[in-house]
Amino acid sequence: LPILFPQESGLYEYKIFGGLADCPPKLCADVYMDLDFRKQWDQYVKELYEKTYDGEKVIYWEVKYPFPLSNRDYVYIRECREMDVDGRKIWVALAQSVSVPQCPEKPGIIRVKSYKQSLAIESDGKTGSKVYMYYFDNPGGMIPSWLVNWAAKSGVPTFLKDMQKACRNYSKST
Repeated sequence: LPILFPQESGLYEYKIFGGLADCPPKLCADVYMDLDFRKQWDQYVKELYEKTYDGEKVIYWEVKYPFPLSNRDYVYIRECREMDVDGRKIWVALAQSVSVPQCPEKPGIIRVKSYKQSLAIESDGKTGSKVYMYYFDNPGGMIPSWLVNWAAKSGVPTFLKDMQKACRNYSKST
């Protein structure tokens, strides 16, 4: 888990390289992009939907945080493309926070204003996928940076394990 450390925020940026055995890349991309299905397998989703504002698709996502912390919400744009790179099929998904006046902050929920994620998925040459993810967010509020860094360091690998399990259950639920 190579880590970059931006001095300004005191928070880590993560680069994750991993494999999801028995999860073909198209399936991984489909599971990652399916917001309704994510509500079923991601225990931290409180609210998640996509809406169009001024012709642009925007995602609203409220994440459950443990007591005594306030929940966080994200407003972001996301795009996924299937690419052909020298004969290799690679699915690339990019997400980044945006400010949308029609989606104001809610009382008691802290808006994550700095969020960025890049995901690349390709075949591992067998029945699974190789996954690369870059991830950063600043959850804001009064959480000490050491606690945010610990949560992200343990949360990102857990997310990948949950996603692998979701891939196995995806065809059964759709």
